[in-house]
Amino acid sequence: MISITCPGQGSQTPGFLEPWLELPIFRAQIERSSEILGIDLVEFGTLADAEAIRDTKIAQPLIVAAGIASYLVLKERFGTGLEVAATAGHSVGEITAAYVAGIFDDETALHFVNKRGSEMAAAAALSPSSMAAVVGGDQEVVLSGLSALGLAAANYNGTGQIVAAGSAELISQLVANAPAGTRVIQLKVAGAFHTSFMEPARGPLSEFAKDVKTSDPEIEIWTNNDGTKVTSGHRFLDLLVNQVSQPVRWDRTMESMSRAGVDVMIELLPGGALTGIAKRAMPDTLAIALKSPADLDKVAEAIGK
Repeated sequence: MISITCPGQGSQTPGFLEPWLELPIFRAQIERSSEILGIDLVEFGTLADAEAIRDTKIAQPLIVAAGIASYLVLKERFGTGLEVAATAGHSVGEITAAYVAGIFDDETALHFVNKRGSEMAAAAALSPSSMAAVVGGDQEVVLSGLSALGLAAANYNGTGQIVAAGSAELISQLVANAPAGTRVIQLKVAGAFHTSFMEPARGPLSEFAKDVKTSDPEIEIWTNNDGTKVTSGHRFLDLLVNQVSQPVRWDRTMESMSRAGVDVMIELLPGGALTGIAKRAMPDTLAIALKSPADLDKVAEAIGK
């Protein structure tokens, strides 16, 4: 069973679009996305520095547009030989997954992520906040420690990784005083996503979603809310709205993929983070990250094409 996974914010690096723009279908889709968004994605994906593409209102549309374009490359290269049965996305990657599943067309996905990114950026600007990955340690002990500090668990990434979020001051304290048996890594993000800090974004996004058209998914899709399968496009949209201020349960999403029998997982551009997690949490699944066009050969080998 082949699953497509779609990465979230923080996976983008300067220049990551550059090698892909040599592929006509990829460039055409990125240029179409740029026109829809009113953002020069080619410039941001090739010339912009890390600070520029960390800006939430740029990062989120850029990631979703890149994911959509790389999925079209897969479809052009392999056609019906790539039998995708399921999909899931991490955080903003859920919007890309909604496109892969047929819930959104590309224009709807791009308009939605544009609104999401803008509203989350505005929410993040209200007070200094940040995130940090806590790697290792007993999960319950880590969670208890975060709670004692006044921090929240924003992402449950499985295999001993919790992403903490909260005020910038408290995150700095966590980085300086890692819980016993853990390693804490400050993340280069603009705010405490998937926590109450993002509540101001949820209302405007919910209002925007009233006019968003959806279709029911054509393949299996799992939600970050609790890892369960969603069969209604409207329900998935509701979950997308609420998820901006709720924790990402990627651990449960991976559990669902494993139970469903996913044996090949292909991570769309900008790939890497989810593949790294899957290699630890899903050892029976072949995980392939699309980082450069050369990775298409790895897909070909995996599916016998």
